[in-house]
Amino acid sequence: MGGGGFPDIIIQDLIPMIEKKYRVIGDAQHRAMAGLSMGGMQTRTITVANPTKFAYVGLFSGGAISVADVQNNEGYKETNKLVFMSAGSKENPARITQAAEELKNIGINAVSYVSEGTAHEWHTWRRSLYQFAQLLFK
Repeated sequence: MGGGGFPDIIIQDLIPMIEKKYRVIGDAQHRAMAGLSMGGMQTRTITVANPTKFAYVGLFSGGAISVADVQNNEGYKETNKLVFMSAGSKENPARITQAAEELKNIGINAVSYVSEGTAHEWHTWRRSLYQFAQLLFK
């Protein structure tokens, strides 16, 4: 899935540093990862490869998580609480809405959000974050 050393930095360096420096609950049920555009693709790469690290996943114009991603990564279905995928209506959002339906069919809490009238832009991502944040840690 690519990504070079960035996934290792997140998993091996950043998460332990945050857990050491800040008062956080250090388990997947209290951890989310989200990203927009290429950051959304990185979020997909990292969360699919580390299914027991993140219970909440947000991809804002960053592709989709597939049924195969879930089935090929032990622990994903058991740990995951939310897969949120979004896109602007001008970005051809059919892929994320279809992926969300397919994930729901295998028991994943998947949500797709389409930002009306927007494209691959900040307005889409601000709206996406607003929608995603309301679903976290419930």
